[in-house]
Amino acid sequence: MDEIWAHHFDPEQQSKQWKHVTSPTPGKFRKIASAGKIMSSVFWDSEGVLMIGYLERGKTVTGVYYTELIRKLRSAIEEKRCGKLSHGVLLHQDNAPAHTSAVAMPAIRECGLELLSQLPYSPDLAPSDYHVFRSLKDSLRGQRFGCDEEVIDMINDWFELQDKQFFVTV
Repeated sequence: MDEIWAHHFDPEQQSKQWKHVTSPTPGKFRKIASAGKIMSSVFWDSEGVLMIGYLERGKTVTGVYYTELIRKLRSAIEEKRCGKLSHGVLLHQDNAPAHTSAVAMPAIRECGLELLSQLPYSPDLAPSDYHVFRSLKDSLRGQRFGCDEEVIDMINDWFELQDKQFFVTV
């Protein structure tokens, strides 16, 4: 499980340049403020995406919100991966306060998920940061979206286009 902010507009960046000490400083790339953004919580395994949750505009990720996602995840696993819950499902997540809250932790256990521990001082980077989300962000970069629904549709379509091998190589 991991989360990503998807922007309505993320301009293509110019390549960074190496320069000699005596060369003039190149102009800095200015990032244009996005018209909006949406947070996607993606739950996936080696066979593909199990579920994507989208945070409503103006809301924040809380223990209660995350608990609702975990319960929806259990339903998604029952529907898409028949029999996997009885064999045991490992959940990998970061140590964000909402993920480790007093509300979320019992829900994780109640849903039959076993939590993989994350070391307290380890970098908060998951395989999804390097492989899955980098590829997703690359496909979104340079495109303009008029509303959250367009971004959501693009994200859903992008994940549907990925073959099973894409998730195995992570």
